[in-house]
Amino acid sequence: MKRANSQGYHIRKWLAVLEETLANETGQAADGAPLRKIVLGAVIENPYAGKFSRKLDKLIKNSHRLGADFGRRAVELAGKAKIVSYGKACVVGVRGEYEHGNALLTTAFADPVRDALSGGKAWIPSTGKIGGPGTAIDVPLAHKDALYVRSHYDTITVALADAPQPDEIAVLFAFATRGRLHARLGGLNAKNVVGQDGLR
Repeated sequence: MKRANSQGYHIRKWLAVLEETLANETGQAADGAPLRKIVLGAVIENPYAGKFSRKLDKLIKNSHRLGADFGRRAVELAGKAKIVSYGKACVVGVRGEYEHGNALLTTAFADPVRDALSGGKAWIPSTGKIGGPGTAIDVPLAHKDALYVRSHYDTITVALADAPQPDEIAVLFAFATRGRLHARLGGLNAKNVVGQDGLR
């Protein structure tokens, strides 16, 4: 096992993707501010690659530190824009188990991200898969304070050209600064999302 070099893990690389959409698919200019999506990823050595373990403490134990790093980086990349949506994902190298990726996506990892964004009351959507370098994954997005804000259901697709290697896990977190451009399917309005329970 390689020596830890960041947040209690051996992290080979970080990924940051920034996408800004100014018009929708039919060319309609944004109804307000452009939609900015950010994806952060960390490629981490999987200490359980090639073996079964009932306990996954080596992945879970320091995940709060990893989450704090994700939160800090997300705020820096967003700049003055406020993040209102998020989602998480993992791609586990072929010598690992899907459960290994999920061990890095628990509440311990997510809560420091919520804290960095000044709170987030809603359940965070997530997904994951087994794959090799170049595997594409759709990271789901939903409103951070109320899951059922329909205008904020979205996704962003990412892939890392050289990751994950067979003994690695790519951990991903996506963020958005608004809902879809010209969302018009009704449902709960994001402007009504306030208060402790996430709803007005």
